[in-house]
Amino acid sequence: MKFITAIIKPFKFTDVKDALSALGVSGLTVTEVSGYGRQKGQTEVYRGAEYTSSMLPKLKLEIAVSDAFADKVIEIVSAAAHTDEIGDGKIFVFDLADVLRVRTGEQGDLAL
Repeated sequence: MKFITAIIKPFKFTDVKDALSALGVSGLTVTEVSGYGRQKGQTEVYRGAEYTSSMLPKLKLEIAVSDAFADKVIEIVSAAAHTDEIGDGKIFVFDLADVLRVRTGEQGDLAL
């Protein structure tokens, strides 16, 4: 099993979610986060004063999938989140040792 964490631009979330639903991904967790990378932040004007914000709003998606789906999920998230501009995000892939569904006690792939 794999645990996929994707950091994406907020306005791309619907595209990513719809693409994952079409693939059959049954669930994901979304967290509003902020951070920076090569994009280096943005300049904004607040009450007439210009300031630079180095932390940009992003969404963090967390998806647990079986090994068989991992490559396809990565491909779909990458394609759906792509804008061809700096700050599109990153995808991190981790090995997932085990999963337990609390309600039923199912473990492993059955719990996904």
